[in-house]
Amino acid sequence: MPVVVPVPAVSAAVFRDGKVLLAQRGKPPLTGIWSLPGGHIEPGEKALVAIARELAEETGIEAELLGVTDVADVILRHDDGTLMAHYVVTAFYGLWRTGEAHAMSDCQAVEWVDPHDLSDRQMTVGTPAIIARAATLAAGDTSVSQK
Repeated sequence: MPVVVPVPAVSAAVFRDGKVLLAQRGKPPLTGIWSLPGGHIEPGEKALVAIARELAEETGIEAELLGVTDVADVILRHDDGTLMAHYVVTAFYGLWRTGEAHAMSDCQAVEWVDPHDLSDRQMTVGTPAIIARAATLAAGDTSVSQK
């Protein structure tokens, strides 16, 4: 059985007019599940560069990234319990700046959603909590309140 090593990845809770941008995954693993836009960090790529690239590739938007919300482990297992994949995701938060969100590359759909109304969506584990923390951080960020 092949050895599975942790893969560095990024995501972002981007807010616009009080809503957060969600992306519906278009490729395995977790096809059809809603999550924050993001993806792998390429070798030699800095995390902030990676999330800016992923936002543009997946959704067509640009954001002002304000900070890190969390670092989350996404551990996926086969039905028999063996390890399928392990991602270490640095989750950023920020504000929309330009571009109209639409599904591109790895997404089936994207949607601006009220962060307090996520209960009817099948989402990746831990995403609602990350969004809640990001909303709190964005609301308390002095650079946000001055804009």
